[in-house]
Amino acid sequence: MADLEKKAKEAFIDDHFELAVDLYTQAIALNPTNPDLFADRAQANIKLNNFTEAVADASRAIALDASLAKAYLRKSIACMKLEEYQTAKAALGAGASLAPGEPRFTNLIKECDECIAKETGELKNHAADAPVNTVSIKDVEPEDTSSQAPMVIPSKPKYRHEFYQKPEEVVVTIFAKGIPADSVTVDFGEQILSVRIEVPGEDGYHFQTRLFGKIIPDKCKYDILSTKVEFRLAKAELGLHWASLEYNKQTAVVQRIAVSSEIVQKPTYSSSKPKRVDWDKLEAQVKKEEKEEKLDGDAALNKFFREIYQDADEDTRRAMKKSFVESNGTVLSTNWKEVGTKKVEGSPPDGMEMRKWEY
Repeated sequence: MADLEKKAKEAFIDDHFELAVDLYTQAIALNPTNPDLFADRAQANIKLNNFTEAVADASRAIALDASLAKAYLRKSIACMKLEEYQTAKAALGAGASLAPGEPRFTNLIKECDECIAKETGELKNHAADAPVNTVSIKDVEPEDTSSQAPMVIPSKPKYRHEFYQKPEEVVVTIFAKGIPADSVTVDFGEQILSVRIEVPGEDGYHFQTRLFGKIIPDKCKYDILSTKVEFRLAKAELGLHWASLEYNKQTAVVQRIAVSSEIVQKPTYSSSKPKRVDWDKLEAQVKKEEKEEKLDGDAALNKFFREIYQDADEDTRRAMKKSFVESNGTVLSTNWKEVGTKKVEGSPPDGMEMRKWEY
């Protein structure tokens, strides 16, 4: 193993980054609990612009040794390349506490803060002289000149996964039966989902992808069920439709979907919270207003007949219909026993007479 690690470092120094990654992978297979191997492979992956893999390696190194400052540095660099500035800042803060006075952490934190401010539209337009002897992410790592493609890196395609979405969340399911809870490790980033399943005596499984859209890590959760592991990812932007689970520049076009019609946004204040309409209460209010409505003449009479018909039983309704139709609108009876067995003759008002309409 020591020989593989030495060859990997030599390959890295000679800019043979793909070979370095391959050698580090072989060394990790022999010694999977060595945090330095993961941290060093993360650095090689950064050189290859494999940023999601670099985040996974650095996170694994941190899990094995939480005091490894270089792992935090490499995780932050990869996250900044992925524009995951909040996650990067958290890693930088942890790393800076382990290496007080290290200028790379100090300057990258400053750069990260500027990126966060710019991303949220709070960056002030002001000129400032560039400080001497500063270290930028551009100085530490190479420019990202390649296209970013969705990256999913399972150690073995052992489990199937799928996803569906709602306006406020994305639900990802990995179909894995009988998985012990302590064998699942999950890491939520701003735009990364990383899942590692390691059951003793079986090949490990690692699913990691850069997601189509950003999520809110603190609001994400997962459940380990008897036949699957289910992840609920809280969307950072409600109503943003994800064209796919994985990020892809060709499909990363903002598509918003309408929120449920039962959600009504108050127009007066942009900060107002959505209010759910109580349709039962609204219907009761309308009925109350109709009953309290004051009408005169024929309108009042018609309203009276409507209320009788609405609250009547089936025989009463049949009587009202039959009498009204057969009498040409001159008789309205509610007694079915009286009108049900005979034709209802018309009964015009006093001073008027019934006449057939002549065409």
